Amino acid sequence: MINNLMKSTLLVSLAATVAFAAPAAHFNIIPGDQEEKYEKEFLPSLEDAVGYTVSDPHEKINDAYEGRYGNPKDPDYDKAWTTNLDNLGFFSMTNDEALHDILESSPQAAGFAPFNLLIYKKKSEDVTYIGHIDPSTMLDITGVTNKEDREAFIEMYKPLDEYVTKEFGGKVVETEFKGPLPAQSMMTFEFEVDRSGAVTDFTEGFQEEFEAAFEAKKYIIAGFKNFKETYADLETPLKGYDSFFVYGLCHFTFSYNVFNKGRPDAGIFAPCAMYFYIKEGSDKMIVGMPRLSVWTAVMELTDPAKVEWTKTIDDEIISIMKELGGKEI
Repeated sequence: MINNLMKSTLLVSLAATVAFAAPAAHFNIIPGDQEEKYEKEFLPSLEDAVGYTVSDPHEKINDAYEGRYGNPKDPDYDKAWTTNLDNLGFFSMTNDEALHDILESSPQAAGFAPFNLLIYKKKSEDVTYIGHIDPSTMLDITGVTNKEDREAFIEMYKPLDEYVTKEFGGKVVETEFKGPLPAQSMMTFEFEVDRSGAVTDFTEGFQEEFEAAFEAKKYIIAGFKNFKETYADLETPLKGYDSFFVYGLCHFTFSYNVFNKGRPDAGIFAPCAMYFYIKEGSDKMIVGMPRLSVWTAVMELTDPAKVEWTKTIDDEIISIMKELGGKEI
């Protein structure tokens, strides 16, 4: 996608067309295999350098694909298996200090908090890709309209991007997609909150049911971040909320059929971030997650099998949330 989009962007510029285009992703394309430097030098330095902390890292996902889909003894063995990737890593991260005020007024920004600073390398190329979704597109997907929050959110990524370039160099590529986003880019739900006891009793009970329901459908709980606790630990309480947490979700077979079959760049969307918050005194819990249909739009997926996968996962997640008692809003 990246090379094709570079060509498309150039052609659009030369033709001076007025066709709709929106930013998709920011990538550094770096010569050689950068896996070891990324994991052992770059990630440990992030917090001191630019204030980002990594949670729930998932290294070498390609090895897990090979162990399952490339193993003839595994029930899920794929007869069409080929080793397409030298490396695929998901590293969820946040700049908690910079994000604090944004979440207080625009909680839906948590649809990409944490977000994935993706790293991947194809076997067919001697280059490494490091990148993320464009932050303005994250905001468009999640529906953040507050001007000050949008500016602060976008600004939050500049030091990170500069640091990646400082440490790795390479060619910086800003890709675009033709758009538009789906009319419904988010799935959003409302749950009744039982306040007969402490809110923590309700959320902990719900979390147990939530994890069991998704694991029963073969989803992986790929991450969890409790923003309420994070900010209490940082002694900067998150005002206006009784509870605020985010789950990372991954469907392994879906991810294999997208990332290992030609589109590792779509990994910038993984794992899916689903946020949950209860405002102070409210009897409602609000839940939101970007629909996988936005993957199709932003990454310009055209393979019918991959497009069908995104529809299947959207439908299944919505069904699970309704079974848990959620009302789609």
